[in-house]
Amino acid sequence: MKSVRQETVRPTAEAVDRELERVAFDANGLVCGIAQQHDSGEVLMVAWLNRDALRETLLTGQVCYWSRSRQSLWRKGETSGQVQKLVEARLDCDGDAVLLLVDQTGVACHTGRRSCFYRQFGPNGLETISDPLVTPEALYSH
Repeated sequence: MKSVRQETVRPTAEAVDRELERVAFDANGLVCGIAQQHDSGEVLMVAWLNRDALRETLLTGQVCYWSRSRQSLWRKGETSGQVQKLVEARLDCDGDAVLLLVDQTGVACHTGRRSCFYRQFGPNGLETISDPLVTPEALYSH
């Protein structure tokens, strides 16, 4: 799937704050974010965004998520160098999921794979369909 936008123009803070009112954050203040490579359509990962993470993502173009385990903002690539630059963001019809069309540097998965969706349900159970491109130790040894 090709992104319609050729050049990304960042919205103003006022526009972002106004449009964040349309997002249906859940009871924990989170919305599901789906990261997809903008030019190939490859689904890379799913993560959660709170209001601050989505606001930062939209304003800066550097994808930021909410880490439920650390209970803090998580700027994709801050420890691994595997950053996601926002090309375009879309809100679904119910307002409860955000599609982030990104330009992924390197791998998206903490296991060292390009995508977090590396397991397929097969006739004998889950099958691994892609190998790591880099070891997790190499990703996080910075």
